[in-house]
Amino acid sequence: MWTHQLLQPLPPHNLFFNSYSPSNLTKFPSFVKLNSTHNTKNHNGTVNSTKITLEELPPNALQMEKEADWICGFSLGIDLGMARTGLALSKGFSVRPLTVLELRGQKLELRIMNIAEQEEADEFIIGLPKSSDGKETTQSKIIRSIAGRLAVRAAERGWRVYLQDEYGTTTTAMDRMIDMGLSKSARQNKLDAYAATMLLERYFSTSGQKTELVVPKNLELQGKLRKGPPKDEDFFSDDDDFFPDED
Repeated sequence: MWTHQLLQPLPPHNLFFNSYSPSNLTKFPSFVKLNSTHNTKNHNGTVNSTKITLEELPPNALQMEKEADWICGFSLGIDLGMARTGLALSKGFSVRPLTVLELRGQKLELRIMNIAEQEEADEFIIGLPKSSDGKETTQSKIIRSIAGRLAVRAAERGWRVYLQDEYGTTTTAMDRMIDMGLSKSARQNKLDAYAATMLLERYFSTSGQKTELVVPKNLELQGKLRKGPPKDEDFFSDDDDFFPDED
């Protein structure tokens, strides 16, 4: 059985966005990682290689920075914990805490997938623990393992999984809740979801330039990632113009 707490939206919060140009791509280490080649074996043991670049699968924040009128899905921020996992949702640049899940393992992963579907998210932004000097920790390996499993599930639906440095987001979340005047008990119950909110705010403040894409090794899943989510027939119609003529 899973438990969660629905949270109240954050008050309006201004975000600042960095400019982006393709010429700056290689200045960010995460971009270089995304241009690496992944080797896999097919059914007869032959090694195949494939390359997925950030230009092919840019995170929503980066795509929105490049194309202001680009229509995309929503972003689900995830602050993974050993006992509690906080979720936050971004619809465009509007970020709000969503819920806290007290689940682990497969039950947690399936619940996250269900929530993503309900909220029409097409990418996951997962917090990666790092030390104050930017180095990964023992906890980072655990999060990478969970992110890898989520990436396999997500790729089946054409959804993407990215890792984002989460250092300091919990402290920032606590400060934000204190400034909002939330009680001690409310802060304890909602901390993980607000930490996920801080994670998404950091992600958008850098236009997604410091994310790392998690790519499944399976070539078929990589193909589904490239194809993207199924087209929403209720939103797009081949028979209708996007901007119908007005009488």
